Amino acid sequence: MDAPGRSGPQNDGMPLFPVHETRLYADLRGPEDGFPLLVLHGGPGLDHTIFGTWLDPLADTFRLVLVDAREQGRSDRGTDPATWTLSQHASDVSALAAALGYEEYAVLGHSYGAFIALQHAADAPGAAAATIVSSGVPSMAYLDEVDKGLAVFEPEELREQVAASWAREATVQTEDEARQLMLDQLPWHFADPRDPRIAEITLADMVFSTAVLRAASLEGGGLDIDVEDRLPHVTQPVLVLTGRQDRTCVPAASERIAELVPGADLHVFEGSGHLAFIEEPKAYVSVVRAFLTRAVGAPAS
Repeated sequence: MDAPGRSGPQNDGMPLFPVHETRLYADLRGPEDGFPLLVLHGGPGLDHTIFGTWLDPLADTFRLVLVDAREQGRSDRGTDPATWTLSQHASDVSALAAALGYEEYAVLGHSYGAFIALQHAADAPGAAAATIVSSGVPSMAYLDEVDKGLAVFEPEELREQVAASWAREATVQTEDEARQLMLDQLPWHFADPRDPRIAEITLADMVFSTAVLRAASLEGGGLDIDVEDRLPHVTQPVLVLTGRQDRTCVPAASERIAELVPGADLHVFEGSGHLAFIEEPKAYVSVVRAFLTRAVGAPAS
């Protein structure tokens, strides 16, 4: 039986949990009495399988809750597109924690999930016992660096491949199309565009939401984040993670988050781009574990 305050229903054996007017899918890993860590995937339009098993070493101590955001992955479909906003996603985090029965929990968000984690911290300071912002930005202005980075991205054939895949996001219709364009973008996200690990990634288990992906390609499109002015009011411990070679959410954005959040920790993975949990997995897990151990008092192993 789960420890008090950390239990969660399973809805007829399926890991779907009521959140506002919909249900979210969550893959629960690790000890039932472990301190809960809600893990928010990148995207939008992707799902929790982007993390694969890279974070599983943390499940020796923590209760990992790998979440599929509203309308994405294995979560229910049919929500109003007007609700596909960062504010709603942030509210869903608190609602999911309540549905799971968690009185205390931590949040780790990566990329788009980091936007949600930051929005949650800004909208509800202290709701999470600790927050980890992995490759995020505090405002849309930092994403202007993407075009500058693409202009000098090498090799040229991969630059063209990445640019073409971004253009297809606005019209993507099928899951196979979505999978291919995401695979085409992987070289951009690694510090080394020729990293041999890229070829090992298939995204075969991912359930794509092409509707969310198309919507996000529009101006605004639910991606807008602007919380810089509210970050000084965040009260929980915050860890900010970035890769030195991150071309999407540049290190300067993480540095700004760490500057604004009182007492925030910043860690830069020198050998990584946008996917440090894949590029430097042991170091990533070690840094996250050490932070959580300090912040929430969980056992070190």
